[in-house]
Amino acid sequence: MTTAGVRATARISARDDGRGGTALPVLEGDGPLALRRTRARGDEARVMLVGAMSGPLGGDHFAVEARVGEGARLHVGSAAATIALPGQGKGEARYDLRLNVAAGGELRWLPEQLISVKGSELEVSSLVELAPGARLVFREEQVLGRAGEEPGRLTSRLTVRLGGRTLLDQEMACGPGAPGGWDGPAVLAGRRALGQLVVVRPEFEESLPEPRALGEYAAISPLVGPAVLVTALAGDALRLRRVLDEALASLD
Repeated sequence: MTTAGVRATARISARDDGRGGTALPVLEGDGPLALRRTRARGDEARVMLVGAMSGPLGGDHFAVEARVGEGARLHVGSAAATIALPGQGKGEARYDLRLNVAAGGELRWLPEQLISVKGSELEVSSLVELAPGARLVFREEQVLGRAGEEPGRLTSRLTVRLGGRTLLDQEMACGPGAPGGWDGPAVLAGRRALGQLVVVRPEFEESLPEPRALGEYAAISPLVGPAVLVTALAGDALRLRRVLDEALASLD
């Protein structure tokens, strides 16, 4: 911890154990980021990210790094929502994800929601690097403010690359100080829960799902590559999760 805020990094490394399962030779977290291995499911190792402190607060910088080796399967979830809060530290908080999946590896990144609280300032940066033949399910959900509350300022950038080629690179900014129109009818249309789901699978090279609407405020869009993007808006976190779960079930 410093006067500028808390610095914390969690690291996960998954590899094929040679016995039909996945080993976790690296599973370490510090400060507010704790990692817990939970019961495996088949050949898939499962890890839970547990927040040991409130935050991120203003001035904090959290990072999570995960590497999935060839033939390994890793599922990462979180025990509770991440809540971005205002803090005494100067400047905005940062939360960085750096995820890497080797050929034949699979990562399912399915944490709980990120909640942007009034007065908070948070920048999220997610970079996913995939080797050809890797598999990915990546879910991101953001809730703007608690019940009856205005949001803080939230900036989020998601970049997904396959074999060094960019499949997706997009940035979103909401809340006070964000470019005008973020809450208008052409963007969030008054909704306070937004999410996206990226699914990358080698078999999509042969048969890519068709674009289609999922109700009034969600859609499946194929990307240039063996990948699809699901985007969704909803009035609350529960409805958002329902839409994304249904979309993932239709793609699995």
